[in-house]
Amino acid sequence: MRLAVQEQLLPGATLQARWDVALACGFEAIELRGAGGHALRRRLPELRAARRDGVVMPTVCVDMDHFIGDFDPGRRADAIANMATQLAVIAELGGVGAMTPASWGMFSRRLPPFTPPRTAEADREVLLDALGRLGEVAAREGVLLLLEPLNRYEDHMVNTLAQAAELARATGLASVQVGADTYHMNIEEADPPAALRAVADRLGHVQVSDTNRLEPGAGHLDWPALLRSLDAIGYGGHLAFECRLSGDPARVLPRATALLRSALRAAA
Repeated sequence: MRLAVQEQLLPGATLQARWDVALACGFEAIELRGAGGHALRRRLPELRAARRDGVVMPTVCVDMDHFIGDFDPGRRADAIANMATQLAVIAELGGVGAMTPASWGMFSRRLPPFTPPRTAEADREVLLDALGRLGEVAAREGVLLLLEPLNRYEDHMVNTLAQAAELARATGLASVQVGADTYHMNIEEADPPAALRAVADRLGHVQVSDTNRLEPGAGHLDWPALLRSLDAIGYGGHLAFECRLSGDPARVLPRATALLRSALRAAA
């Protein structure tokens, strides 16, 4: 397993400058953020130059205000189109895949009015349509579409790794896999290590943050147990920091990477 960090957590005016900081902090890759309006495609000159200079960019995490499960058909179509662009860009960069939730901040069954305007059956139909179409794009590009479960307060459709894996399998496409996030797992999974083992055949990517959404080590997540489970299932991908920071990046990021490397050595 290799350590990655999302680009916005690193100081620096260019990806090359951020790469120098990432390496100094103990990371081996940078995870990109993919804004709407096909912004990642517009960044291609910058990204190509960064790749030529040795920056490793295996994954991109969508950063929009509407997603593939949106209630509005127009916004849903735009989200699918943007994800297709992100898959193509990450493929050109020699990366692994692009990660998206079903939705974010659109509806929660845990908050008023509690009953969504679309049935569970219609939710599933919408998601399978989007995942199938994007999975075919991912297969053509040779990368992965990564479906990320979010906690119950941020999404009403896909909250657990098991739910994401079931949808991924239902597409019949190996290019559709699960992107796990340890913060959301902390809320939704009764047994996070067991949840990871149960989706071993569909686990394509892992994002890490602690129980309070800060960097690993700033909360109370059991990192040794989590990393042992990933080692046991043979996960060989990246652990990408998607979190807020408790202090100066130059101080807290090296401390967090040291903690995870220690846990990884123990797991191995």
